[in-house]
Formats: sequence, structure tokens, C-alpha cells
Amino acid sequence: MDFARKVWKLIVAVKDGLVLVFMLIFFFTLFAILTARPDEGGVRDGALVLALDGVVVEERSVVDPFDALLSGAAPTGEYPVRDIVHALDTAAKDERIEAVVLDLSTFLGGGQVHLSEIGAALERVKGAGKPVLSYAMAYGDDGMLLAAHATEAWVDPLGGALVAGPGGERLYYAGLIDRLNINAKVYRVGTYKSAVEPYLLSEMSPEARENANALYGALWEEWQANVKKARPDADLDRITSDPAAWVESARGDLSRAAVDAGLIDAIGSKTKFGERVAELVGEDLWSDAPGAYPSTDLDIWLDANPVEEGGNAVGVITIAGEIVDGEAGPGTAGGTRIADLLDEALASGDLKALVVRVDSPGGSVTASEEIRQAIVRYHAAGIPVAVSMANVAASGGYWVSTPAERIFAEPETITGSIGIFGVIPTFEDTLADIGVTTDGVKTTPLSGQPDPLSGFTPEVDTILQAVIENNYARFLTIVARSRNMDAARVDSIAQGRVWDGGSARQLGLVDQFGGLDAALQWAASEAGLEEGDWHARYLANEPDGFDAFLAGMFGGDAKASHPPRDVFAMIAARHHARLGQVESDVERLVSVRGAQAMCLECPATPTARSAKGPSAGWLARIAASVLGS
Repeated sequence: MDFARKVWKLIVAVKDGLVLVFMLIFFFTLFAILTARPDEGGVRDGALVLALDGVVVEERSVVDPFDALLSGAAPTGEYPVRDIVHALDTAAKDERIEAVVLDLSTFLGGGQVHLSEIGAALERVKGAGKPVLSYAMAYGDDGMLLAAHATEAWVDPLGGALVAGPGGERLYYAGLIDRLNINAKVYRVGTYKSAVEPYLLSEMSPEARENANALYGALWEEWQANVKKARPDADLDRITSDPAAWVESARGDLSRAAVDAGLIDAIGSKTKFGERVAELVGEDLWSDAPGAYPSTDLDIWLDANPVEEGGNAVGVITIAGEIVDGEAGPGTAGGTRIADLLDEALASGDLKALVVRVDSPGGSVTASEEIRQAIVRYHAAGIPVAVSMANVAASGGYWVSTPAERIFAEPETITGSIGIFGVIPTFEDTLADIGVTTDGVKTTPLSGQPDPLSGFTPEVDTILQAVIENNYARFLTIVARSRNMDAARVDSIAQGRVWDGGSARQLGLVDQFGGLDAALQWAASEAGLEEGDWHARYLANEPDGFDAFLAGMFGGDAKASHPPRDVFAMIAARHHARLGQVESDVERLVSVRGAQAMCLECPATPTARSAKGPSAGWLARIAASVLGS
């Protein structure tokens, strides 16, 4: 009895502790929601500062509370591209802003299309006669794509710039899977559907190599063209053809090498950089800090400059991240959540047109079809539909694009990957190695099937492959009807092959080049709306303020968790992200998923999750399962 009382006391103590923790979380969240609004009075004459301490995204993702709390760090910053572009365009026209400052000290990257859109907005700022200055400890490819547009690009004396170009190596697990005697049952259609190759092969197939060479070559050409246009004197050939000789010529001084090659204009500390900005916008009379200048942060500027909402509404639905079944998101494209948003907006009768903004490598076939059907309902209501492709709209991302009357993309957009696959591991050989066997009685060839422990019967293999082939045929039919092609023609350019935006336009998968603004203009025109008589209405779930709460819990400053990075720290971050990719690959192999229309072979766009790598994700999942989440 004494032991039972002690156990009971322990259970009660744990229960009371959990109640206290969740009460604290509730009240902290409530406080964060009430206090998170920026101070509009904080707008000051001087510089607009874009301190991009994180990643540029299409849509902010929801914060996993268990992951965040167990990691003990503020969530990685996410900056929607449309917010940055809106801030720059309003700053270009506002007399209070005399210069724009890009603080890229803790910048973690973004998709090439997004960065090009920001670069174009920076050019509009310079066209308004306002200087743009950038600063970083170290510039990678993404940071350099932004800094190229700066009137003055500065780098810390201990930093530098490294241009690597797109591409790199993937991990292949066939040898490990064979050693563990796991049978990776792969069902696919598409000669170029190389998403499943890491589970089957020890190296890239010739077809995958051919596709990757073409895709990465096109992306690299676009990157170089954008940088050379912004910085004609940059010697990219010298930097990329023999980078070791380039660095050695500066005796290992990366900052000096960057200046010599025309990538960077000036070398100096953060204080020296601040003093230079102060020469342009004036000194900060409210601060005695060295290098201080009057400035306005991005959040305060956006709050003081809301997007105008006059006239009729043109809806914008965002499909960002992996497409999955259910209510997931934002940041992940939950099929049910997005379909519900579309149906609610359609039922309101307020929308005159619809633009589908896609930034997704695809995912679940069923979720993709759920979203597609919701978009098709707009056609039935006589509402014009356009698609605007961002960094990637491939596989399931292309599936959801098919209802559009017009598809817009950029040359750097990654699209296509029209193919289907499914991966299921079985462990009969693994169990046999440790002396475990299976036996039983069957009434039909499908009794007890599919069974991942005793293995699949030939009938199951045949059925699953037939389902994949049927889904692929359905995919071809949907694309053929949408693009006015015959199925054979679509099949010839499908087979899972990935295309850059320029090639996709030539093949008829895309109608014209242009970003979100071009798609909005077209949709409004098709709806008979005059210029100035409409506005974009983003169909989205209301934010819950949890991001602000978590940031407050961990010091209120994400930069405390993400200090400025030199070149070695930048390389280490890439290594950390690679470890995160291993976790994702393993999770994809062992998790339960339906048929997938997903482009795993597409170049990865930086996200908050990839920036963190394999942090507390597994602990978070364990905690969530224990607490019944």
C-alpha cells in the first residue's frame, strides 16, 4: 500500500506539473497576442532596414510547439516574399526613407524566383534615387544574388563570399538497405522519376543525370545572368572556373578576394558600415552607440503601410510546401485545409477571379486531386482562374495547376515532374536474419496482405503497380485536357522529367513568363475589372500569434539563436542541413503514405526546417505522441 501511495503521489505531481506548464503557455500566448503588434509610431526618417535573419518563403509555416519548446531556441525567421517586395516598393515612394539597408548577417537563403523578385524591387528602389547598402559576414549564392543589387555591398574583414553554383551530391541508400536485408518495394511510372532512386541504386541513373544536368545548367545560367546584369564588372568566370587560385591570389583573405573579383565593394566592420549609412541618412541623435543611424525595421514599416484593399476582390490561394492529406499548414499544403478555404471564398460570392500561387514539389495524389477539384468548382461558377508558379510547381504542384486558364512562371521556376511513385519497405529478410519467421493460413491470395513483416505476395505487387500506373494515366489525361495536347504528347514530355521555366514554356506546360503581379493583372482583366478597381485578397487561415509568443519565451530576438555566420559557419550550416535531409529520407521510407506525385529530385528551396537540420524533431514527435497530440 505504501508503494501504491508513492506511485499515486508521483502521478498527481506529474499531472499538476503538466497543468501548470500548459497554464503558463496559455497566459504567455495571450500576452504575446496582445502585445505583438509593432509600434506604428516607430517609423523614422532615415533607412529601412531589412534584417533577414532566416529564410525567404512564399508563406509562413505554423510553429510546432513541441519542437520549439524542446529545442530551447526561437523559431527560424520566415519572411514572405510579398511582404519584402511590398516594403521595398512603398519605401521607394516614401520621402521618409532615404536608403535601404540589407542586413544579411544571419540570412539563410531563399528560392531563386523569390530572390529575383526581391532583386527587381531593389532595382526599383535605386531607380527612385535611393541607395541600397548590404552587409554580411559571409555571402553564399543566395546572399550574393541579393547583394549584387546593392549600390554598396560590404563584407566584414573576417568574412568573404563563396559562389558554389547549384547542384551537389545526393545520398544513396541501396547498399545500406541491402546490408540490413530490407526490401524497399518501389512502384513508379516515369523513366525520369528519380525520386525513388536513392532507395534502389548506389548512384545516379543515366536518365536522372541527363535531367539534372539540363535543369541545373539552366538555373546556373539564370543566376549568372541576374548577377552580371546587376554587377557587370563581377568576374564570375574567375571565381567559378578556378576558385582555389582565386582565393590563393588574395593569400587566403576571402574578403579581399571578393572585392578583387567585383562581388563586393567595401570591407569594414559593422560599425564602419553603420557610419557609412549615417553619412547618407544622418546620425541617430537618440543613440550613442557606435555606427548608429536612424532606421525603421521591416515589421514596423509593414504595419504602417498596409496593402490597399479598395474595389473588387481577386482571390489568391497559396499552395506552399509539401502537399499532404488533411488540415496541415500553412507552410505545408494540407489538401482539406486549402479546399475548405477555396470553397468558403466561393460560397461568399465576393471573388471576381482567382489566382493560384504554387510553390510546392507536390506530394499526396489524393490531396492534390482534392485541391484540383476545389479549383475546378471556380470554373463551374464562371470565375477566371490563373496560376502563378514560384520557385517550384512540380509533380503534385503541377497537378493542382492544371485547372488554370493561364499559367505564369519565371525562367528559374522548376516544374513538370509528371509522374507517380510509392515506396513501402518490407522486413521479411531482416527478420529471417535474426531467426524470426512467419507462417499462417490464407483463404485468398490477399489474406493478411499487405504485410510488411512477412513480405508482399506477387498479387499485391501487381495491384500496387497497377494503381500507380492508373494514377499516372489519370495525371496524363488531366494535363492533356488542360494544355490541349494529346496524351501521347504529354507522355513524351512527362515520365517524371523536371523542367526549368524556359523549357516548360517552349513545351507548352507554361503559357508565359511573369510573376504573381502579372497573373493578378491577367485574372482581373479576364473578369472585366479596370485598373484600380480591384485588390488581391489572400485566402489564408488567421495567424494565432504563437510565433511571437515563442520568440518572446526565448529572448525575443531570433538573432540570439542565429548569430552572424562566417564562411566556416555557413559551410557547417549546409552540413547540418544535409543531416536533416538524411532524417527526411529515412522518415519518407518508413512512414505510411499513399501514392505520391512529388518531385524529391527537385533542387531544395531553403525552409525553416532545412535550416535547423535534425534538431528536436524526433523528441517533439515522441512528446506529441505521449501527450496524445
